Amino acid sequence: MSASIRLVTTYVYDFAEGNKDLKDLLGGKGANLAEMTNLGLPVPPGFTISTEACKAYLAQGTVPTELAEEVTEHLGRLEQAMGRRLGDPEDPLLVSVRSGAKFSMPGMMETVLNIGLNDASVAGLAARGGNERFAWDSYRRLLQMFGATVLHIDSEHFSDALDAAKQAKGTAADLDLDVEDLRALVGTYKKIIVHHAAREFPQDPREQLDLAVKAVFDSWNGERAVLYRRSERIPEDLGTAVNVQAMVFGNQGVSSGSGVAFTRDPASGESGVYGDYLQNAQGEDVVAGIRNTMSLQELEGVDKTSYDGLLHIMSALEDHYADMCDIEFTIERGKLWMLQTRVGKRTPEAAFRIAHHMVDDGLIDDNEAVLRVTGGQLAQLMFPRFDEAAERRLIARGMNASPGAAVGKVVFDSDTAVEWSDRGEEVILVRKETNPDDLRGMMVSRGVLTSRGGKTSHAAVVARGMGRTCVCGADDLDVDVKTRQFRIRGGGVVHEGDLISIDGSTGEVFDGAVPVADSHVVRYFEGEAFADDDLVDSVAAIMGRADGVRRLQVRANADNPEDAARARRFGAQGIGLCRTEHMFLGDRRELVEHLIVAEDEPAQAKALDALLPLQRQDFVEILEAMDGLPVTIRLIDPPLHEFLPDMTELSVKVAIEDAHGKHDMRQIRLLDAVKRLHEMNPMLGLRGVRLGIVIPGLFEMQARAILEAAARRLRAGGDPHPEIMIPLVASIRELNVVKEHIIEVAKKIQEREGVEIPFKIGTMIELPRAAMTAGQIAEAAEFFSFGTNDLTQMTWGFSRDDVEASFFSEYLDAGIFPVSPFESLDTEGVGALVRKASEDGRATRPELHLGVCGEHGGDPDSIHFFNAVGLDYVSCSPFRVPVARLEAARATLEQSS
Repeated sequence: MSASIRLVTTYVYDFAEGNKDLKDLLGGKGANLAEMTNLGLPVPPGFTISTEACKAYLAQGTVPTELAEEVTEHLGRLEQAMGRRLGDPEDPLLVSVRSGAKFSMPGMMETVLNIGLNDASVAGLAARGGNERFAWDSYRRLLQMFGATVLHIDSEHFSDALDAAKQAKGTAADLDLDVEDLRALVGTYKKIIVHHAAREFPQDPREQLDLAVKAVFDSWNGERAVLYRRSERIPEDLGTAVNVQAMVFGNQGVSSGSGVAFTRDPASGESGVYGDYLQNAQGEDVVAGIRNTMSLQELEGVDKTSYDGLLHIMSALEDHYADMCDIEFTIERGKLWMLQTRVGKRTPEAAFRIAHHMVDDGLIDDNEAVLRVTGGQLAQLMFPRFDEAAERRLIARGMNASPGAAVGKVVFDSDTAVEWSDRGEEVILVRKETNPDDLRGMMVSRGVLTSRGGKTSHAAVVARGMGRTCVCGADDLDVDVKTRQFRIRGGGVVHEGDLISIDGSTGEVFDGAVPVADSHVVRYFEGEAFADDDLVDSVAAIMGRADGVRRLQVRANADNPEDAARARRFGAQGIGLCRTEHMFLGDRRELVEHLIVAEDEPAQAKALDALLPLQRQDFVEILEAMDGLPVTIRLIDPPLHEFLPDMTELSVKVAIEDAHGKHDMRQIRLLDAVKRLHEMNPMLGLRGVRLGIVIPGLFEMQARAILEAAARRLRAGGDPHPEIMIPLVASIRELNVVKEHIIEVAKKIQEREGVEIPFKIGTMIELPRAAMTAGQIAEAAEFFSFGTNDLTQMTWGFSRDDVEASFFSEYLDAGIFPVSPFESLDTEGVGALVRKASEDGRATRPELHLGVCGEHGGDPDSIHFFNAVGLDYVSCSPFRVPVARLEAARATLEQSS
C-alpha cells in the first residue's frame, strides 16, 4: 500500500500567532498587529494572510486552493470571538481588508473597509448601533472603496456623485448629509458600479471578502506600487500580506472618531504629542485630508479618558520598540482601539534628532544611533535652505509636513508635473489634497503644497518618505484645478507656471523665488561653530561615533587646492583621485595644442617644458592642502583630441579661410593634428597608459612635476605623500614600461634635491582584463584604485553618454536592473570583478592598498559592498565625504551584527 505525502503550507495566521519579527511572513502591519495583541493592547481581533499566499498567487495567476479553506477556518474563529457572523442581516460582523508589505508603502496598495455590508445587513447594523445614518454612511463608503479598489472604477465618479449630493443639500460638509441623502447616494453608487463595471455590487459577504483579498494581491503590481518600490529600492519579489480585521467604527457620531498619532514629531524629531484626530470619521478620512483635522492635544478636551489612554499606549509602544512609532487608532463611542503601529517614517532632520535623543534617553546605544540614520538622509540635510536675510512675500501658511526649501513653477496635476520636469523645469505640485495616483508627480516635483490635510495626510507621509519638501493644510489657498490657479484669501491669484517658494520647515509659502543659503549642517562641516543648534549637535554626535567605528577610510576626488581644502574640512583622509587632465584646460589648452602639433621631439620637449612649472605648482598647492595625507594623482587619461577643436568646425573654418585666400598655418597644422588623432571609438583608443608609451615625455613630465612638488614640500617642512596612478592598464607589461621611466625620474630628482621622497606607484583597475589578471599586475603595482565608471562601461558594453539617454528608462521599466549601474554598483557583474581583483591582488602582494575612485565611492549601497570586499578606502566628491563617512560606519556595524 502506498501513501501520497503533501507538504502543507500555512497561509493564514491569527494575530495572536505572530510577533513584530515576522515581517517577511506577515508584512509590517500584520507583524505589528500581532505584537500589540501579545502586549495586551486593545486591538480588534483578526488574522493575516501571509506574503507567501501573495507570492503564490502572483506566480500561479490564481489564488492557492488551500487559501479559501484556511480563511474559512480563521473567519469562523473571528466570528466566534466577536459573537457575530460576517454580513449577518440581524447583527452583522464587518471586517476591513488592508494591505501590509514588509516595508511600509503608504497609500501605494489597497484597503477596503466595511466588508460584509449589503442591502440586508445595513438594516441590522443600524438596529445594533441605534444609528441609521451611521449604517448608511458605512455602506456608501464600502461601495466607494470596493468600486474603486476591487472593480477598478475611477474614484472621481464616486466623489463627483458625493459632491453633487452635497451641492443639492446646499452644504460643503459630508456630515450634513442625512439618512435619506445617504440612502439615495448608495443607490447612485450602485448604478455607477453597474454602468462602469458591468456587474452588480456583490451582496454575498464572502464574495466581497475574497474579491477584496485578491485586489490587495493585485495591487502589489499596480503602477503606483511598482513606481514607489523602484523609488525606494524595495525588492519586487516580497509580495504583500493581507490583514482581515473586525471593524470598529469612528463614524458613529461625535463620541467616535479616528486618528493618527506619532510618539515624536516626524518632521522635527522633537518630543511631545503629535497627531491628528477627526470626529465622526473612519481612518481613511484622516489620511485623505478631506476635512481638516483637530490636533491630538484638542482630543483631550473632547474625550479625556481616551486621550489619557492613548498617551499611555504611545509611551509603552515607544519604550517597547525603542523608536518613534506611528499609530493609527479609532474611538468607538468612547472606547479606544489600536488599529496599527509601525516604526514611523520621518524626515532626515527628525531622524538625526531622534537617534541622538534616544541615546540620551537610554533607549538605544551609540552604535544603534548610527544605524538609525542614513547617508541619504545626511545628504538631504546638506541641501541649501532659504536665506533668512532675503526679501520675501508671505502668501500663506500651512503645516510644516516635510522640511526643505523648494522653489518651482506651480503645476496642478501629475501629468503636467512630469511633462514640465522632463523638459527641465523645476515644479511644485499644488493640490487640494494628494492621493496615491499623484505619486508620479510628487516624485518629479521639488515640493508639494496642499490646501487640506495635516502631518498625517497622504501628501505628508509620502513626501517625508521620499525626502520631498512639503507644506500641507494651507487653508488660505483656494485650489482650483480646473482653472489651473489658486486664489489667496485676502486677495491675489497664482496661475499655473507662476513661481512660488515653500519652506517645509516652517510651513510658509512665498510668492516668487526666494534665494537659498548653505544649510547649518554644511556650515558645521566647514568648521563654523553653533552655540545652540540641536540639529547640528545631533549630527556632530552621530558623526563622531561613526568615525570611531568605521573601518573604511574616506578620501576625496579633488583636482585643485580649493577642493582639496574643503574636502579636508569635510573629513576626507586624503585624495583618492586627482585628475591631472583638468589642469590642462582653460588658458593652458593652447600649450597642450603646441604639444599635439609638435612635428619633432625638440618641439615636443619645448611644449612639455612650458607645462612643467604649471603642473608642479598645482601639485605643490594640493600636497600642501593635504599635508600628511595620501594624494593619489592620476596621470593624464583622456584622448588628446579632447583638448583640440571639433574636427567639423575646424574644417569649415579652414575651408572658408582658404576660399578667401587666407592661409593660417597654425590652424592648418591644428586641423592636420585633429585628423591624425581622430578615432572612431576614442573610449577604446589612444588614451591612458597608451599615451604614456607613445609619448613617453608626457608621463615623465607629469611624474617630474609631482616629485619636484613633493621635494619642495619636504624642504618647506611638509609631509607629502604622493601616489602616482597609471590609468587604463590592461597588462603588467604596460605598467612596467611606464613604471621604469617614473623610477628613473625619481632617482634623478632625489639625487639632485638630496631628499628621500615617499611615493607609491599603482594603477587604476578599470578594464575587465586588468581585473582578471590582477594577480600579475600586483607584482608591479603598490596599490589598486578601481575606476568603476569605466569598469562598468567596459563590463556592460555601455557607452554611458549614449545609453543613459537612449534606452535606460526602458531597462528600468522592464526591471532589467533596479537602478542605473552607473549610480549604484552592479555587484553581480562589476562587483564580481572588483572582488576577484582584490583577492588575486592581495594573494600576490598582501600589503596591497585597495580603493575605489569612481562615482560609486559616494553611493551608500556601493559603500556597503566595498566594505564587505575588504577595500581600504572609498573616494568621492568633497560634498559627499560626510555621507561616505557615515555609510562606511553603518557598513561596519551591519557586517559585524
